Amino acid sequence: MRDIWLIGLDGSNLLAFLAALGTFRALTLVEGCSGTRLRWESNRSWVPVITNSIAESEEDLLAILESTLSGEESISDAWKIGEDLTLGLQDFRNVLLKCMAVSSAGQHTNADFLTAFGSDGIGSGPKKDQMSDTEFRTMSGAGHQHFLGFMKELAAGTNVQHLKRTLFAQWDYADGRPSLRWDPADYRPHALRANNPSGDPIRTMRGANRLAVEALPLFPTAPESRQLRTLGFKDRDRETEVTWPIWSDALDLKTLASLLGLSDLQEDKIEGRKRSVLERRGIRQVFRAKRFTDGKYRNFSPARALL
Repeated sequence: MRDIWLIGLDGSNLLAFLAALGTFRALTLVEGCSGTRLRWESNRSWVPVITNSIAESEEDLLAILESTLSGEESISDAWKIGEDLTLGLQDFRNVLLKCMAVSSAGQHTNADFLTAFGSDGIGSGPKKDQMSDTEFRTMSGAGHQHFLGFMKELAAGTNVQHLKRTLFAQWDYADGRPSLRWDPADYRPHALRANNPSGDPIRTMRGANRLAVEALPLFPTAPESRQLRTLGFKDRDRETEVTWPIWSDALDLKTLASLLGLSDLQEDKIEGRKRSVLERRGIRQVFRAKRFTDGKYRNFSPARALL
Protein backbone atom coordinates (compact mmCIF):
# COMPACT_ATOMS: atom_id res chain seq x y z
CA MET A 1 0.00 0.00 0.00
CA ARG A 2 1.37 3.40 -1.00
CA ASP A 3 0.60 6.90 0.21
CA ILE A 4 0.00 9.74 -2.23
CA TRP A 5 -0.40 13.23 -0.74
CA LEU A 6 -2.86 15.45 -2.60
CA ILE A 7 -1.02 18.62 -1.60
CA GLY A 8 -3.15 20.90 -3.79
CA LEU A 9 -6.28 20.27 -1.71
CA ASP A 10 -7.16 22.13 1.49
CA GLY A 11 -9.82 20.42 3.61
CA SER A 12 -11.21 23.75 4.83
CA ASN A 13 -12.38 24.62 1.30
CA LEU A 14 -15.67 22.94 0.38
CA LEU A 15 -14.72 22.45 -3.27
CA ALA A 16 -11.33 20.98 -2.32
CA PHE A 17 -12.95 18.67 0.24
CA LEU A 18 -15.42 17.41 -2.37
CA ALA A 19 -12.57 16.99 -4.86
CA ALA A 20 -10.71 14.82 -2.35
CA LEU A 21 -13.79 12.65 -1.84
CA GLY A 22 -14.40 12.47 -5.57
CA THR A 23 -10.81 11.38 -6.19
CA PHE A 24 -11.15 8.74 -3.47
CA ARG A 25 -14.46 7.42 -4.74
CA ALA A 26 -13.33 7.34 -8.38
CA LEU A 27 -10.17 5.44 -7.49
CA THR A 28 -12.04 3.00 -5.23
CA LEU A 29 -14.41 2.07 -8.06
CA VAL A 30 -11.54 1.15 -10.40
CA GLU A 31 -11.04 -2.61 -10.65
CA GLY A 32 -8.29 -3.71 -8.28
CA CYS A 33 -8.50 -0.60 -6.11
CA SER A 34 -11.11 -1.72 -3.59
CA GLY A 35 -8.55 -1.49 -0.77
CA THR A 36 -8.06 2.24 -1.26
CA ARG A 37 -8.17 4.39 1.88
CA LEU A 38 -8.34 8.12 2.64
CA ARG A 39 -7.07 10.07 5.65
CA TRP A 40 -6.07 13.68 6.38
CA GLU A 41 -2.75 15.03 7.61
CA SER A 42 -2.07 18.45 9.12
CA ASN A 43 0.56 20.34 7.13
CA ARG A 44 -0.27 24.05 7.58
CA SER A 45 -3.65 23.01 6.15
CA TRP A 46 -5.51 19.70 6.20
CA VAL A 47 -4.15 17.64 3.28
CA PRO A 48 -5.82 14.42 2.05
CA VAL A 49 -3.66 11.31 1.71
CA ILE A 50 -4.70 8.47 -0.58
CA THR A 51 -3.47 4.99 0.38
CA ASN A 52 -3.75 2.44 -2.42
CA SER A 53 -2.16 -0.64 -3.95
CA ILE A 54 -2.18 0.25 -7.65
CA ALA A 55 -0.88 3.81 -8.13
CA GLU A 56 2.81 4.00 -7.25
CA SER A 57 3.24 7.69 -8.08
CA GLU A 58 1.40 10.92 -8.79
CA GLU A 59 1.67 10.14 -12.50
CA ASP A 60 0.05 6.73 -12.01
CA LEU A 61 -2.81 8.28 -10.05
CA LEU A 62 -3.36 10.95 -12.69
CA ALA A 63 -3.38 8.36 -15.46
CA ILE A 64 -6.07 6.34 -13.68
CA LEU A 65 -8.22 9.43 -13.05
CA GLU A 66 -7.85 10.67 -16.61
CA SER A 67 -8.87 7.31 -18.05
CA THR A 68 -12.00 7.14 -15.90
CA LEU A 69 -13.10 10.79 -15.60
CA SER A 70 -12.22 12.45 -18.91
CA GLY A 71 -14.17 12.40 -22.14
CA GLU A 72 -17.75 11.81 -23.20
CA GLU A 73 -17.59 8.17 -22.11
CA SER A 74 -17.15 9.27 -18.48
CA ILE A 75 -20.56 10.97 -18.43
CA SER A 76 -23.04 9.00 -16.35
CA ASP A 77 -26.46 8.35 -17.86
CA ALA A 78 -27.90 9.94 -14.71
CA TRP A 79 -26.48 13.29 -15.83
CA LYS A 80 -28.35 13.07 -19.12
CA ILE A 81 -31.84 13.48 -17.66
CA GLY A 82 -31.73 17.18 -18.57
CA GLU A 83 -29.68 20.33 -18.30
CA ASP A 84 -30.99 21.14 -14.82
CA LEU A 85 -32.71 19.36 -11.94
CA THR A 86 -36.11 20.67 -12.95
CA LEU A 87 -37.93 17.51 -14.05
CA GLY A 88 -41.58 17.04 -13.20
CA LEU A 89 -42.34 14.58 -10.44
CA GLN A 90 -43.67 11.92 -12.79
CA ASP A 91 -40.79 12.35 -15.23
CA PHE A 92 -38.23 11.93 -12.47
CA ARG A 93 -40.17 8.96 -11.08
CA ASN A 94 -40.02 7.32 -14.49
CA VAL A 95 -36.25 7.84 -14.59
CA LEU A 96 -35.91 6.20 -11.16
CA LEU A 97 -38.11 3.24 -12.11
CA LYS A 98 -36.16 2.69 -15.31
CA CYS A 99 -32.90 2.74 -13.38
CA MET A 100 -34.24 0.23 -10.82
CA ALA A 101 -35.29 -2.13 -13.58
CA VAL A 102 -31.75 -2.58 -14.84
CA SER A 103 -29.25 -4.35 -12.58
CA SER A 104 -25.61 -3.71 -13.43
CA ALA A 105 -22.58 -1.93 -12.03
CA GLY A 106 -23.16 1.02 -14.32
CA GLN A 107 -26.79 1.35 -13.34
CA HIS A 108 -25.83 1.12 -9.67
CA THR A 109 -23.67 4.19 -10.19
CA ASN A 110 -26.57 5.90 -11.93
CA ALA A 111 -28.84 5.10 -8.99
CA ASP A 112 -26.31 6.59 -6.58
CA PHE A 113 -26.23 9.83 -8.57
CA LEU A 114 -30.01 9.97 -8.94
CA THR A 115 -30.47 9.50 -5.20
CA ALA A 116 -28.06 12.37 -4.65
CA PHE A 117 -29.80 14.55 -7.23
CA GLY A 118 -33.25 14.55 -5.64
CA SER A 119 -36.54 12.84 -4.95
CA ASP A 120 -39.95 12.25 -6.48
CA GLY A 121 -41.51 11.96 -3.03
CA ILE A 122 -41.73 15.68 -2.30
CA GLY A 123 -42.74 18.26 -4.87
CA SER A 124 -41.27 21.71 -5.35
CA GLY A 125 -42.06 24.76 -7.44
CA PRO A 126 -45.21 26.92 -7.40
CA LYS A 127 -47.49 23.96 -8.12
CA LYS A 128 -45.45 21.38 -6.21
CA ASP A 129 -45.23 19.32 -9.38
CA GLN A 130 -41.46 19.49 -9.83
CA MET A 131 -38.84 17.19 -8.30
CA SER A 132 -37.14 18.38 -5.12
CA ASP A 133 -33.39 18.49 -5.56
CA THR A 134 -30.05 18.41 -3.77
CA GLU A 135 -28.91 21.28 -1.58
CA PHE A 136 -25.63 21.22 -3.51
CA ARG A 137 -27.50 22.56 -6.54
CA THR A 138 -26.40 26.15 -7.10
CA MET A 139 -27.98 27.03 -10.45
CA SER A 140 -31.00 26.18 -12.59
CA GLY A 141 -30.42 27.73 -15.99
CA ALA A 142 -30.34 31.46 -15.27
CA GLY A 143 -27.51 33.22 -17.07
CA HIS A 144 -26.95 30.08 -19.18
CA GLN A 145 -25.60 28.29 -16.11
CA HIS A 146 -26.90 24.73 -16.00
CA PHE A 147 -26.16 22.33 -13.15
CA LEU A 148 -26.23 19.06 -15.11
CA GLY A 149 -25.10 20.78 -18.28
CA PHE A 150 -21.97 22.04 -16.54
CA MET A 151 -21.27 18.57 -15.16
CA LYS A 152 -21.34 17.14 -18.66
CA GLU A 153 -19.19 19.96 -19.97
CA LEU A 154 -16.64 19.37 -17.22
CA ALA A 155 -16.43 15.67 -18.02
CA ALA A 156 -16.01 16.26 -21.74
CA GLY A 157 -13.29 18.90 -21.43
CA THR A 158 -11.18 18.03 -18.38
CA ASN A 159 -7.68 16.70 -19.11
CA VAL A 160 -4.75 15.39 -17.08
CA GLN A 161 -3.21 18.85 -16.70
CA HIS A 162 -6.40 20.17 -15.10
CA LEU A 163 -6.27 17.28 -12.63
CA LYS A 164 -2.56 17.70 -11.92
CA ARG A 165 -2.87 21.41 -11.15
CA THR A 166 -5.77 20.66 -8.83
CA LEU A 167 -4.25 17.80 -6.88
CA PHE A 168 -0.54 18.55 -6.75
CA ALA A 169 -0.01 22.32 -6.94
CA GLN A 170 -1.21 25.50 -5.30
CA TRP A 171 -4.42 26.54 -7.03
CA ASP A 172 -3.79 29.19 -9.69
CA TYR A 173 -7.40 29.69 -10.84
CA ALA A 174 -6.24 29.74 -14.45
CA ASP A 175 -9.30 27.99 -15.91
CA GLY A 176 -12.46 29.50 -17.34
CA ARG A 177 -16.01 28.25 -16.91
CA PRO A 178 -17.74 26.06 -16.06
CA SER A 179 -17.78 26.28 -12.29
CA LEU A 180 -20.33 24.61 -10.02
CA ARG A 181 -20.06 27.44 -7.45
CA TRP A 182 -18.89 25.23 -4.56
CA ASP A 183 -15.73 27.28 -4.03
CA PRO A 184 -16.14 30.41 -1.84
CA ALA A 185 -13.99 32.17 -4.43
CA ASP A 186 -16.82 31.76 -6.95
CA TYR A 187 -18.82 34.43 -5.13
CA ARG A 188 -18.02 37.88 -6.53
CA PRO A 189 -20.26 40.46 -4.83
CA HIS A 190 -20.85 43.77 -6.60
CA ALA A 191 -20.57 45.92 -3.49
CA LEU A 192 -16.91 45.05 -2.82
CA ARG A 193 -15.61 45.63 -6.34
CA ALA A 194 -14.72 48.74 -8.27
CA ASN A 195 -16.37 47.41 -11.42
CA ASN A 196 -19.41 45.26 -12.16
CA PRO A 197 -18.06 41.67 -11.94
CA SER A 198 -20.77 40.27 -14.22
CA GLY A 199 -18.61 41.04 -17.25
CA ASP A 200 -15.46 39.50 -15.82
CA PRO A 201 -14.53 36.01 -17.05
CA ILE A 202 -15.06 33.23 -14.50
CA ARG A 203 -11.77 31.93 -13.11
CA THR A 204 -11.82 28.52 -11.45
CA MET A 205 -10.08 25.17 -11.10
CA ARG A 206 -11.66 22.94 -13.70
CA GLY A 207 -10.11 19.76 -12.36
CA ALA A 208 -11.43 20.42 -8.86
CA ASN A 209 -14.97 20.87 -10.14
CA ARG A 210 -14.74 17.67 -12.19
CA LEU A 211 -13.45 15.63 -9.27
CA ALA A 212 -16.00 17.13 -6.88
CA VAL A 213 -18.87 15.89 -9.05
CA GLU A 214 -17.78 12.33 -8.25
CA ALA A 215 -18.38 12.99 -4.55
CA LEU A 216 -22.10 13.69 -4.94
CA PRO A 217 -23.23 10.04 -4.47
CA LEU A 218 -21.78 10.24 -0.94
CA PHE A 219 -24.42 12.87 -0.11
CA PRO A 220 -27.84 11.27 -0.73
CA THR A 221 -31.11 13.13 -0.31
CA ALA A 222 -34.06 12.05 1.86
CA PRO A 223 -37.43 13.56 2.88
CA GLU A 224 -37.50 15.19 6.30
CA SER A 225 -40.38 17.18 7.79
CA ARG A 226 -42.08 17.91 4.48
CA GLN A 227 -38.88 18.96 2.75
CA LEU A 228 -35.97 17.24 1.05
CA ARG A 229 -32.67 17.35 2.90
CA THR A 230 -29.20 16.48 1.72
CA LEU A 231 -26.72 14.65 3.93
CA GLY A 232 -24.51 17.16 5.74
CA PHE A 233 -26.93 20.10 5.51
CA LYS A 234 -28.97 21.70 8.29
CA ASP A 235 -30.87 24.96 8.82
CA ARG A 236 -29.76 27.22 11.68
CA ASP A 237 -31.24 30.64 12.43
CA ARG A 238 -32.99 30.63 9.05
CA GLU A 239 -29.72 29.93 7.24
CA THR A 240 -28.65 26.73 5.51
CA GLU A 241 -25.25 25.32 6.45
CA VAL A 242 -23.17 22.35 5.32
CA THR A 243 -20.85 20.55 7.71
CA TRP A 244 -17.99 18.15 6.97
CA PRO A 245 -15.40 16.27 9.07
CA ILE A 246 -11.64 15.84 8.80
CA TRP A 247 -10.36 12.49 10.10
CA SER A 248 -6.95 10.96 10.82
CA ASP A 249 -7.60 7.22 10.37
CA ALA A 250 -7.32 5.74 6.89
CA LEU A 251 -10.95 4.89 5.99
CA ASP A 252 -12.49 2.86 3.20
CA LEU A 253 -15.36 4.25 1.15
CA LYS A 254 -18.20 2.56 3.05
CA THR A 255 -16.87 3.68 6.43
CA LEU A 256 -16.47 7.22 5.09
CA ALA A 257 -20.07 7.24 3.87
CA SER A 258 -21.19 6.32 7.40
CA LEU A 259 -18.93 8.96 8.97
CA LEU A 260 -20.40 11.75 6.85
CA GLY A 261 -23.84 10.99 8.26
CA LEU A 262 -22.93 11.19 11.97
CA SER A 263 -25.55 13.20 13.83
CA ASP A 264 -22.87 14.47 16.24
CA LEU A 265 -21.41 16.53 13.40
CA GLN A 266 -24.60 18.59 13.21
CA GLU A 267 -24.55 19.87 16.80
CA ASP A 268 -24.78 23.66 16.92
CA LYS A 269 -21.77 23.76 19.24
CA ILE A 270 -19.23 20.96 19.46
CA GLU A 271 -17.57 21.12 22.85
CA GLY A 272 -17.06 19.15 26.04
CA ARG A 273 -18.34 15.59 25.84
CA LYS A 274 -19.56 16.03 22.25
CA ARG A 275 -16.07 17.05 21.18
CA SER A 276 -14.57 14.11 23.04
CA VAL A 277 -16.92 11.69 21.29
CA LEU A 278 -15.83 12.94 17.86
CA GLU A 279 -12.16 12.87 18.78
CA ARG A 280 -12.46 9.24 19.90
CA ARG A 281 -13.86 8.48 16.44
CA GLY A 282 -10.69 9.91 14.90
CA ILE A 283 -12.24 13.22 13.82
CA ARG A 284 -9.65 15.97 14.16
CA GLN A 285 -11.57 18.95 12.79
CA VAL A 286 -15.05 19.88 11.66
CA PHE A 287 -15.75 22.62 9.15
CA ARG A 288 -19.04 24.40 8.51
CA ALA A 289 -20.00 26.81 5.71
CA LYS A 290 -23.14 28.79 4.99
CA ARG A 291 -25.05 28.40 1.75
CA PHE A 292 -26.73 31.59 0.63
CA THR A 293 -28.53 32.97 -2.39
CA ASP A 294 -27.52 36.16 -4.16
CA GLY A 295 -29.69 37.01 -7.13
CA LYS A 296 -30.18 33.93 -9.30
CA TYR A 297 -27.46 31.75 -7.82
CA ARG A 298 -26.58 29.90 -4.65
CA ASN A 299 -23.11 30.30 -3.19
CA PHE A 300 -21.08 29.01 -0.26
CA SER A 301 -19.20 31.05 2.31
CA PRO A 302 -15.67 30.37 3.56
CA ALA A 303 -15.81 27.66 6.21
CA ARG A 304 -15.24 28.11 9.92
CA ALA A 305 -13.52 25.50 12.09
CA LEU A 306 -15.60 24.11 14.97
CA LEU A 307 -12.89 22.21 16.93
